Amino acid sequence: MQTIKAVGRDAAAKKYDLLSAMMAHALAGDQNRQRLVLRLMSLITTRYNWQRDELTIGQREIARLWCVDERTVKRDMSRLKGLGWIEVKRQGARGRVSVLGLNLGRIMQDTRPEWGNIGEDFVQRAGGPDQVEESRVIPFPRSAPAMPLDGVWAQACHLLSQEDGTICDAWFAPLAEAGSDEGCLTLIAPSRFHANYIRTHLMERLRLAVQRSDGTLTRVRIETR
Repeated sequence: MQTIKAVGRDAAAKKYDLLSAMMAHALAGDQNRQRLVLRLMSLITTRYNWQRDELTIGQREIARLWCVDERTVKRDMSRLKGLGWIEVKRQGARGRVSVLGLNLGRIMQDTRPEWGNIGEDFVQRAGGPDQVEESRVIPFPRSAPAMPLDGVWAQACHLLSQEDGTICDAWFAPLAEAGSDEGCLTLIAPSRFHANYIRTHLMERLRLAVQRSDGTLTRVRIETR
């Protein structure tokens, strides 16, 4: 998947790709999804600092922009945080508003199912080389591995299964949780090949699912038995 950055020659095109992906995702959903995504897009286009990854705007200003009351702002911002699309970088204090950031990787991952509605050229451009390589690797048929029953890794596996059940069963489900320390979750792979493949092709997807399950975990380490 492409990395959205606000620097370099292709920065402007990548910004448009992000907004296009969000638009396609919204249009494929019901009116509630459409309204929520449109409201976030309004904040991105009017107040988001791409270079610093900062969205600094008070609830009163958001309410005016959205033409709603502050209660609605609190509700929808909470929904966006719950999706993992918005993250609090610095909590507001003493009359200063919170500084928010966008989880651009999470947004692109969640909008992926609708990329094809834009066109195959967009899928190839936004998906990047890892997606092409990933589709070429077909795991050997086998019985479905046992999924973890509880804990952070169980929640992350549930999210990964919702995104792509086949990939989850083949690559993520065989991983075993080995604990976490200082914001890093350690997972054990059944083989060196298995670990290397995830590190090369699926690491960002894995990290985002773990972070979405527990915001204190920002890194994932893959080890072998």
